[in-house]
Amino acid sequence: MPHRILIVEDNENNRCLFRDILTFHGFQVSVAADGQEGVTMARELMPDLILMDIQMPGMDGMTAGALLKGDPATSGLKIIALTSFAMLGDQDKFCRAGFDGYLSKPISTRELPALVQQWLEEEKI
Repeated sequence: MPHRILIVEDNENNRCLFRDILTFHGFQVSVAADGQEGVTMARELMPDLILMDIQMPGMDGMTAGALLKGDPATSGLKIIALTSFAMLGDQDKFCRAGFDGYLSKPISTRELPALVQQWLEEEKI
């Protein structure tokens, strides 16, 4: 059974690129265009991993991640923060907010499948 990945990203080009790469590498991929849709889909699909853009209009990734991590039904989902605003201290900020990992954009399309596999294999602490 392939791992289920949910991509929450407002940029259509990024959504398509990430979906195509991960699908090619054997993952079952669903996509959401904003934080609210991402929360709804995460609750329905219970994916193995969520790649969550941070900067989105409407509900941003920090809010969506907090909702999922604060809900006992979805608190165990692995959520990776995606951001193009990589600043010193961001990784700590995302970890304190409950994210399980952090990836800055632009994302290496060659490295993405291996990183996703690595996060899937990591044990929850």
